[in-house]
Amino acid sequence: MKRGGQVARVREGVFFATPEPLPRGRHGLTRDQVRESQRERLLIAMTELLADAGVGGVGPAEVARRAGVSLAAFYDCFPGKEDCVFAGYDRFIAVLLQQMLAVDASGLDRPALVRSMLGAYLDTLRSDLVVARAYQVEIDGLGARARAQRRESLLLFARHIREVADGLEGGSARALPESAYIGMVYAARQLASDALDVEPAPDFATLTAELTVWLADTFREQ
Repeated sequence: MKRGGQVARVREGVFFATPEPLPRGRHGLTRDQVRESQRERLLIAMTELLADAGVGGVGPAEVARRAGVSLAAFYDCFPGKEDCVFAGYDRFIAVLLQQMLAVDASGLDRPALVRSMLGAYLDTLRSDLVVARAYQVEIDGLGARARAQRRESLLLFARHIREVADGLEGGSARALPESAYIGMVYAARQLASDALDVEPAPDFATLTAELTVWLADTFREQ
């Protein structure tokens, strides 16, 4: 495996929560309940192995073993490896967006709002570095589909930030084009990805502070 040693676990309750073990023998769970439990375990296992070994070092059989389910159960939940990876990525993006939506814009000007939203993004990455490495760095090994998913997700983030920022009262009167917000999101994403790629515990607090400097300049009145 790429990083060697014991495979790191995801942090419980941030992006994923490990289901309770399924009861042995006869039980009252429906097929859908069993399948949902297995699916969540497979997503967790895939995420952990992806962060550790990269796309090329992970296969369905290995994921099934780590999840404690059969290979048949894997294929009952996902058509193939990439489908499992992208299901995990969808969860990753949904949680990040949820954290950004939770930012209270009351009393903030535009620079402070954007800083708060990017801070929420980076703080969420920092809260589970295993998930962050899997879906910020290693997923890029899946090529064109991963790039398309990334563009769609970052555009979603940028449009949300712009919509909230443009609706602020008492903020900067100078409207910025959508491309400016896309640039902010792309810059934050790339800097975070590079830090995750080279550092075991990236200093995202310092990164947020550094981003603040040029964000303030971006919103400066002309």
